[in-house]
Amino acid sequence: MRRRTRVVIVGAGFAGLAAARTLAKAGALVTLIDHNPYSTFQPLLYQVATAGMSMSDVSYPIRTYAAKWPNVRARRGALSKVLPEKRRVELDDGSTLDYDFLVLATGVTTNWYDVPGAPENAQPLYSLNDAAALRRRLQHCLEDAVAGRRDSVHVVVVGGGSTGVEIAGTLAELRRRTLPLTHPEIRPDQTSVTLVERFDFVLAPYRPLLRNAAAGALRKRGVRLRLGTTVASVEPDAVGIVDGTHVPSDVTVWALGVTAPAYVAEWGLPQTKGGRIRVTEALSVPKHPEIFVAGDLAGPPEQLPQLAQPAIQMGKHVGKQVLAAAQGLPLRPFSYRDPGIMATVGRAEAVLQLSNGLTMRGWPAWLVWIFIHVAYLLGGRNRITVLVNFFWRYAGPRHAATSVSE
Repeated sequence: MRRRTRVVIVGAGFAGLAAARTLAKAGALVTLIDHNPYSTFQPLLYQVATAGMSMSDVSYPIRTYAAKWPNVRARRGALSKVLPEKRRVELDDGSTLDYDFLVLATGVTTNWYDVPGAPENAQPLYSLNDAAALRRRLQHCLEDAVAGRRDSVHVVVVGGGSTGVEIAGTLAELRRRTLPLTHPEIRPDQTSVTLVERFDFVLAPYRPLLRNAAAGALRKRGVRLRLGTTVASVEPDAVGIVDGTHVPSDVTVWALGVTAPAYVAEWGLPQTKGGRIRVTEALSVPKHPEIFVAGDLAGPPEQLPQLAQPAIQMGKHVGKQVLAAAQGLPLRPFSYRDPGIMATVGRAEAVLQLSNGLTMRGWPAWLVWIFIHVAYLLGGRNRITVLVNFFWRYAGPRHAATSVSE
């Protein structure tokens, strides 16, 4: 680039990092802002929650990432105001940053769907802190059961998407394979894992064959499936169903959906369904061509799945459009290239669906799932430790199985 364009990127998730990489390689002056000093690999948060991995395995320091390029700087902070007329943003500490182009990629947050008691009594699984909190909750419940301060440790997972299926399958395997060794004081009838889903099937975006395979794998692991069931309330010790019944629950995991944070409305930008920011086909904000939105926060004309691949592709696209706009070139519409979707149910069991119609399940799909996730991790150390942890957890000796109380 002939002119050193100043670009502020807010959010260090998949989309923000992809945009930063594209812009940094082209020589733009990039400032990467996030309220956390690290980037989180969200697809593996359920492994942190169940003690299969540590927090450092699925996080990567933003400053370490920025240090790869001399023209990239990292700042810790949260976006407070967007001042488009001044091309300036204000952070929560009162400081300001001027920009030529702004990229908003802050992501979204848990959607409670106005279910009474859900925010107070359910455990979300969207951030690293959420995973740590769920892990502590499970630890305390198990220790209370051992000490006789609690009669049961029943877990209810609300939501049958990829996150719900993955956490339910992992918890069920811990219940059957690990707890008898690490917590022999707890009887099998004192624990259970139940998955509640409003549809009559799990994994809605998948083909019926794979949905049925995933449901069968969950049942095989001892998960109680309550399909076609809508949650009416979440209580401290139960999940209420719309038919008036209650499912006992000592730990309720909320894996139902996401929405834009309430503070996005304060930025003064147009919003669409779910509070997301309305964007053009090129992912720029209408009437503000210098502002782009990428990732789950973007509300493009065509709804995209809220997964890592769309966010990465949107981030790369936004980076290229900023470079084009800086040179006075026309913007190009975003086009998503669907590589397929996959989800794991537990040890040696996963489902994979490619955009060309090819499907795979079982052990081969599980190996593909592992290596693809490892490949997208940031940092060589993270890739090695995660790969070792995967095979140690699922292929290592049973007596060495990781317990959630560690």
